[in-house]
Amino acid sequence: MESGSETDEAETAPPRVLAVLTQVLERLVARNDRIGPAAERWPEKAEEGWQRRRRDLAAFLGPRPPSISVGKYLERIHRYTGCSPSCFVVGFVYIDRAVHRNPGSLVVSLNVHRLILTSVLIASKVLDDMHHNNAFFARVGGVSNIELNRLELELLFLLDFRVMVSSRVFESYCLHLEKKMMWSMTNQKITRAIFDDPQDNEAKGSVNGSRQSSLSPPHHSID
Repeated sequence: MESGSETDEAETAPPRVLAVLTQVLERLVARNDRIGPAAERWPEKAEEGWQRRRRDLAAFLGPRPPSISVGKYLERIHRYTGCSPSCFVVGFVYIDRAVHRNPGSLVVSLNVHRLILTSVLIASKVLDDMHHNNAFFARVGGVSNIELNRLELELLFLLDFRVMVSSRVFESYCLHLEKKMMWSMTNQKITRAIFDDPQDNEAKGSVNGSRQSSLSPPHHSID
């Protein structure tokens, strides 16, 4: 029989799909961030191409990479909006669709947070019976309501308003993410077996991260 603390921890822990999405998006961003500076070394051809690649997602570009990591940002959205895990999968589908419909577009550190926020917002309206309005999502995401309204419309146009995701497509993305999760878990087990210090594990286990249960998130700007 599970104790109360174990049950509470299971209920409040973020869904594992967030960890997989974090891994996938962070690797994508790291790769794409290297493409931009490299392209600028050949201004007569590559710089024009780089500007063209950025144009389709220009509305999502921030002035600088946010201080909050992709993983913490996903957890923040989940914690305060209560979106179902399916919303994050479908949000990932939207980002992937937008990039494939605009092959020159790149998901980089300057736009990934706004893409995540906007895609999950739209997914929540499509999937969840009850969802928060744009003003609440904007506060959670650290942008203004006006900006989020604009980003929502921008992403809808990038998707050609095709926001429905069939069960077959959804399952294929889940399978893809599941494979990523299994690969990551296998690597983590190997790494722990080789490098983990039992005393270090004991120290980690004694730390309990507290979660805020308030529906009113503290302000956090991503600019």
